[in-house]
Amino acid sequence: MFALVDAVAFYASAEKVFDPSIRFKPVVVLTNNDGCICAICPIARKLNIPKFEPYFKIKPYLEQHNVIVRSSNYELYADLSERMMTVINRFCDDHYVYSIDESFLRFTGFSKIINDWADYGHTIRRAVWRETGLPVGVGFGITPTLAKAANHAAKKLSGYNGVAVINDDISRQEVLMRMDVTDVWGIGSRLGRKLKVMGIKSAWDLANQNPKAMRRMFSVVVERTVSELNGIACLSWNEVKQNKKEIYSTRSFGERVSDLNTLKSALVTHAAIVGRKLRKQQSLAKRLVIFAASSPHEDVYYKKSLLYDFPIPTSDTSVIANAVSGVIDDIFKANTRFYRCGIGAIELESELFQQADMFSVSKDNPEVMACLDAINKRYGVGTLSLGSEKLTKSWNMKRAFLSPHYTTRWSDIPIIDCD
Repeated sequence: MFALVDAVAFYASAEKVFDPSIRFKPVVVLTNNDGCICAICPIARKLNIPKFEPYFKIKPYLEQHNVIVRSSNYELYADLSERMMTVINRFCDDHYVYSIDESFLRFTGFSKIINDWADYGHTIRRAVWRETGLPVGVGFGITPTLAKAANHAAKKLSGYNGVAVINDDISRQEVLMRMDVTDVWGIGSRLGRKLKVMGIKSAWDLANQNPKAMRRMFSVVVERTVSELNGIACLSWNEVKQNKKEIYSTRSFGERVSDLNTLKSALVTHAAIVGRKLRKQQSLAKRLVIFAASSPHEDVYYKKSLLYDFPIPTSDTSVIANAVSGVIDDIFKANTRFYRCGIGAIELESELFQQADMFSVSKDNPEVMACLDAINKRYGVGTLSLGSEKLTKSWNMKRAFLSPHYTTRWSDIPIIDCD
């Protein structure tokens, strides 16, 4: 048996954990630079607030209904996510964190002692709520895809109250017939449109297709999805996770940037992020794309991107930062109000199978990078950084509605008055 535990409107729910004054009020959370709405709590959802709508467009409507608006507090969310996963881990013998707010569980030895899966799901929900203050939905299924479908039912279909179980043909049909085909794990909107043209509108319709035919028309992924919907487990998180073939770090500025040094500082910060991600998956970059652009809504739109090839593939933050220094003069344009910039490592290879070069010497310093990563892992990202990464308010991400860092900053620790 598998299970998927998923937090309900995680970002919005996390905002309510340490702020009782908004616990029973509608809350929405915004994306980077307070651009769009990315999370809507269940109370706010009743107001039909559209997700991913630009904030400036819906601001009057939010004010009219006294909706609480928060900027994304990633530090708080990461800490609460870790706490939630620690609690969930106790309830299974195989735990896989799928994203910041959801995780898969697999039961082998546990299956022999659990008589009522629905009751066990409510036990998990109560434990997470009691120890973190986060509401979660729990779905059980005989395959990972059915567990994902059960989780969808637990959170969004009537009659389940936060827990759903798919463990036989009756429960499988009951849930899948009430799910749109695009609600199936791995079926996106584009693929969903093609399936609906073929008359496959619900998850149950998809489950009744021939897996081999689906593979011929679409892909092996769709074939596996159909098999999983029929109770044949094809997916496993024990398989080696495929590394990313490209790694990007991009972001728009909180305010427009017009001077060279600030633009360079922003690009070096992106270089550090790319370097950290490369080292995490044990990859090396052979080529970078470095770009900066003004807003397309400016009178004169400007965008410049350059490719930088390394003689020796690298994951060293200093080497990548030096690449930025080498091209910044070609990217920068005077009297331009830059809106965003970024760096992408677009040709990667494994550091475990690197082809050496007889005529070039690597400038990487693995020991220094390992020390850098260890310090930042223990004390928080950004604790140790390059001098040229200096953050300035002119380009740092805008978060005008940021809540306190309740669990990661001493000055923001909640104070309880017992008088």
